[in-house]
Amino acid sequence: MIKVLFLCHGNICRSTMAQFVFQDMVNKAGLSSEFFIDSAATSREEIGNGPHYGTVTKLRQEGVPVLHHRAVQMTKKDYDTYDYLIGMDSANIRNMNRITGGDPEGKIYKLLDFAGAKRDIADPWYTGNFDITYNDVLEGCEALLDYILRQKLKK
Repeated sequence: MIKVLFLCHGNICRSTMAQFVFQDMVNKAGLSSEFFIDSAATSREEIGNGPHYGTVTKLRQEGVPVLHHRAVQMTKKDYDTYDYLIGMDSANIRNMNRITGGDPEGKIYKLLDFAGAKRDIADPWYTGNFDITYNDVLEGCEALLDYILRQKLKK
């Protein structure tokens, strides 16, 4: 089973959006039994809160199922549990490395790196623009799934 953890600052906007978008892609590809997908925060600010209403609204507009989720904080143990730890921006990557104590196995990535884009996914908590965030998340998740499937075929 391939285990993927998406991360952002609070785990209510971008990482939950990526979790639900990626889960939907995996389900539609008939691969749900081969993946475990979740999301977490690098901070404690939103612990216990559900997805942001802007994320929920945007996903419903796009026909992506919104799953039950409450914000949790990433732990050092997550590094051993997951195959891919995917941050949404450079600050997330720094915080993820701080929490894990480094990335000796090369499991920590920025989502848009898979799409060949070096930009961060903007936090709609601050921008208010869930459309741009969704487009970036979709681009990154499509590229991530393609990458994982290509890696799997090599084995």
